[in-house]
Amino acid sequence: MSNIKKLIYELRKCEPEQEWIEFKHNNYDPEMIGQDICALANGAALKEKDYAYMIWGIDNETQNVIGTDYDLKSLKKGNQELENWLRCLLSGNADFSYERANIEGKDVGVLTIRKAINRPVAFKKEEYIRVGSYTKKLKDYPALQDKLWEKIKNSNFETMYAMNNLKLQEALHYLDYTQYFDFLKIPVPLDGKSVAHYLLEDGLLARQDDGLYSITNLGAILFAKQLNDFEKLFRKSVRIIQYDGVNRINMLKEEVFDRGYALDFENMIKYIEALIPTEEIIGRAIREKKSAYPILAIREIIANALIHQDFYLKGTGTVVEVFSNRIEITNPGIPLVEILRIVDNPPKSRNEKLASLMRRLGMCEELGTGWDKIIISCEYFLLPAPRIDLYNENTKVTLFADVKYTSLTQEERILACYWHSCIKYVQGEFLTNSSLRNRFGLEDSAAGSISRLIKEAVAKGKIKPVDPDTAPRYMKYIPYWA
Repeated sequence: MSNIKKLIYELRKCEPEQEWIEFKHNNYDPEMIGQDICALANGAALKEKDYAYMIWGIDNETQNVIGTDYDLKSLKKGNQELENWLRCLLSGNADFSYERANIEGKDVGVLTIRKAINRPVAFKKEEYIRVGSYTKKLKDYPALQDKLWEKIKNSNFETMYAMNNLKLQEALHYLDYTQYFDFLKIPVPLDGKSVAHYLLEDGLLARQDDGLYSITNLGAILFAKQLNDFEKLFRKSVRIIQYDGVNRINMLKEEVFDRGYALDFENMIKYIEALIPTEEIIGRAIREKKSAYPILAIREIIANALIHQDFYLKGTGTVVEVFSNRIEITNPGIPLVEILRIVDNPPKSRNEKLASLMRRLGMCEELGTGWDKIIISCEYFLLPAPRIDLYNENTKVTLFADVKYTSLTQEERILACYWHSCIKYVQGEFLTNSSLRNRFGLEDSAAGSISRLIKEAVAKGKIKPVDPDTAPRYMKYIPYWA
């Protein structure tokens, strides 16, 4: 940490017996260090601190500098370096770094410990917590254990640091912050501190304990000039690939959008729009182009993929694949709501801060109306219903090109019937034989085949009649869950 002396100065001003700070002299007992790393990481999560600290060379009572005689990096446990020994016995979510400084002519060592993420940190498969000035087993304090789990569940990817230990101007160098002000229609402040005020308020930057700045994951993922500058985020760039035909044998084009999502989102949509076929329609006096896919649906699906992805899954990001007969959008993570209830259920996102800011920036819809528009726009274009497929760690949404009703599989017809009933229901209307015929662009003569489709959708449990005793020609239907 480049500002280590300032950090130590600030920590010495804290009250003693903090759950996230421990001062020591010359105690380098390996078991003690392992247990304390565990306890401090959990204590930092409990107190909503990004980091905890173990400092050698500071008196625990007076916070005076007394110096330490050893260097953690030079110590061993048996024939193994102590640092490696600790990492082997700590749980995989433990992370720490060690630095030394000379203060008042005396050596001081600082172990910076990242807060617990996803679950409590454990040492030798045992979880610990700080209780006063003592390190205790977490399981012996069930109330603290419950509180810690609640804090961890409510912590999120967006507030974690993508890059830290930066001076203000260094932090601003990595972000295209002028675009942030343009999106919000606010004049760009003339000085760095005023710029930082807004970015800190929106969680794009964070001020560290040592007075330096960090760029949060939220700041980087939205406004990074280059995601490649951030070690843990460069795989989160969006890839758009075009193939020749209906399979992946022959790739025609590939484009990687490696700037922050807010900066490149419109460019992504325009790039996809240029790849998909269009036809020119000539009206009475107007010549217009009609895309093979509703751009509104593409826009909403990609925005959803970016917002709802699981950023903790490493080595993967959002991919858009354009085939001659479909577009597939795949993102890491699976939805937090049942996919068949995605239209009517209240919106739920694992990245609430990202979702909220993207809505403020005008990149996506408010209050979960995005899927309504996706379904409605596909119906307007007389396209098959979009399909959602779930895999172990990924979600894939497929938009299909124009397919005649007679060429649809029965499963595809029933899915379209179900989504039509959902849209009608949330609009305060009902699915009827007539409305479903219009949805598929069919003539009145197709009433018989649509009646058979409705009957099968009822048998499959996807829709149900409003009143089973109504005369057949007046029957109305709603989704199975209504």
